Amino acid sequence: MEGSSFNSNDCSCIRAPGNETFGTLKCYHVLTTEEKTAIGSICYVMGPITLLENILVLGVIGSSVTLRRRPTYLFIASLALADAIASCFFTTSFLDFHLFSRRDAPGAYLFKLGGVTMAFTGSVGSLLLTALDRYLCIYQASSYKVLLTRQRACMGLLALWSITTIISFIPLMGWRCPTMLKPPCSSLFPYIDHHYLACWVGFILVLLTLIVVAYALILWKAHKHAASVNGIHGASLPHCGQARMRMDIHLAQTLSLILMILVGCWLPVLTFMLVDVSVCLTVFQQRAFAFCSTLCLVNSGVNPLLYALRCRELRGALLCGLQKLCSKWGSSIPCSRQRSCRLPEDDGGHEEGNSNTTNIAFCTVSEEVKQKETNNE
Repeated sequence: MEGSSFNSNDCSCIRAPGNETFGTLKCYHVLTTEEKTAIGSICYVMGPITLLENILVLGVIGSSVTLRRRPTYLFIASLALADAIASCFFTTSFLDFHLFSRRDAPGAYLFKLGGVTMAFTGSVGSLLLTALDRYLCIYQASSYKVLLTRQRACMGLLALWSITTIISFIPLMGWRCPTMLKPPCSSLFPYIDHHYLACWVGFILVLLTLIVVAYALILWKAHKHAASVNGIHGASLPHCGQARMRMDIHLAQTLSLILMILVGCWLPVLTFMLVDVSVCLTVFQQRAFAFCSTLCLVNSGVNPLLYALRCRELRGALLCGLQKLCSKWGSSIPCSRQRSCRLPEDDGGHEEGNSNTTNIAFCTVSEEVKQKETNNE
């Protein structure tokens, strides 16, 4: 069994004295040749795809003055930046360590790990800001633009990335295991102290919980709107109830998909980390964790499809840019006018009577809801 000629049921190898750098790192190189091939294939495919997707999103938002001014797209750009960094740091460092069995000095290894941690923490943090943005546009629609200005969005992003960077590079700054691994380091990451790992996992779990709560409240608010509109217009519009039910179901399916992908990609990794804090993992568990880690990269590849490219306005900006690019190569197709993406994040408080438009970036705005609120005014 390649790279695993030690007792898989205890930490004797990890605690063994000898070569302090190379001897201990060997205990983390546990993948067999077949497993290296499988994981390498995932990384070689998802890494470039994730990088190109997120660079495309950053390019579209950066080239559009309209999109750059809106807090929603600033948060999406932050998410794309984090996922682009993750695709670079994770792919290179993961392949370097697990496939090529590179044995870096503690400083070099912790710098690479800090880059991966910063990218994924920034990604989850950006997802939280996006969820809070959509929560505000639903529950504070009339004052959305006053509450969430571009300046406040930039300050929030600055705070997010500052906290993320500090948290991610704390091990490099000194909070690490002793050289002889007493108390023992994590069974998953060399030089990482159990207490630091527990703190980071707890921080990520808090962020994920807030994201789930925010989307649950959004879904509840949309369902409440649908029931209210159905009750008012049910007699005059016979098909209104069925249309509202279809919209409610579509919204529930969309938000369920978002949460299922988010939790499905992160929960296995976080579970292994929590177990690692309390017990010493076996070689089989270490191998399973290596496979589960690639789910975080998959999540970074799916994020642009869920949060960016589903928006009509961003797709319109992308198509316009492609048409301009084609025209430079001799195409005579004119650049069509961008269609407005009726996002509550974008238009909250923009027009009187349309302040409570609730598209949530995925579903078409309900004209009945908008008409009801206009009549109530």
